[in-house]
Amino acid sequence: METQIQKLLCEIEEKENCQILLAVESGSRAWGFASPDSDYDVRFLYVRPKESYLRLERVRDVIELPISDLLNINGWDLAKMLRLLHGSNPTVFEWFSSPIVYKTTPFADALMPILQRYFLSRKGLWHYLRMAERNYQEHLCREQVRAKKYFYVLRPILACRWILATGTPPPMLFSELVASQLPAEMLPAVQALLDLKQNASEIQLIPRNDFLNTYIEQSLTELRQAVESYPREPCRDWTELNQIFLSALNA
Repeated sequence: METQIQKLLCEIEEKENCQILLAVESGSRAWGFASPDSDYDVRFLYVRPKESYLRLERVRDVIELPISDLLNINGWDLAKMLRLLHGSNPTVFEWFSSPIVYKTTPFADALMPILQRYFLSRKGLWHYLRMAERNYQEHLCREQVRAKKYFYVLRPILACRWILATGTPPPMLFSELVASQLPAEMLPAVQALLDLKQNASEIQLIPRNDFLNTYIEQSLTELRQAVESYPREPCRDWTELNQIFLSALNA
């Protein structure tokens, strides 16, 4: 599959007249809890020639390929990514911390140490808390649930705990969050579920786990109280990001 992904990235560059600066895996494979039939979620960052940004008509700032059974691939223009970074969009930090990298460049590598300066804990906390609350209400309150949905709730809960503890973007790997933020008494239940998830179909149904649900409900209540009282942080100005954008266009 990696060979096919690399081929598609080259085809995108040629067809779209752009340079891909970074391409990574997102989703369950990057989080470390993929099932045997999990698809590949490829995300990339690209830049077009300078002239494309000096046109009067708007140019789309995303590139999306048709989704197949095994492959979901799309990317953001550098300008879009930098605007989202200025607003501390958590997805930007996730892309740059993915453990599975299909392509990188010196430009993308140089961005890595800069990202941290734009992380706003409060925004990250709200993002992950709402994700956990939504997924819990939609997927884990039935008698039979999909095993994978537990991880779509547990991971953002642990991400919130990471942010509260460190004030930094949470790592992509679920195992790192577990090692740092999961209470020891929860580990056997989570590990058993992880073993099941990694050896079962994406649509595998299991009985609701009341032990895990109790932990989740208590965590959501506790985290909402913490997030609602978390102080606001000022955004940085645009100067540095403008310079980064211009340097990419002039490269």
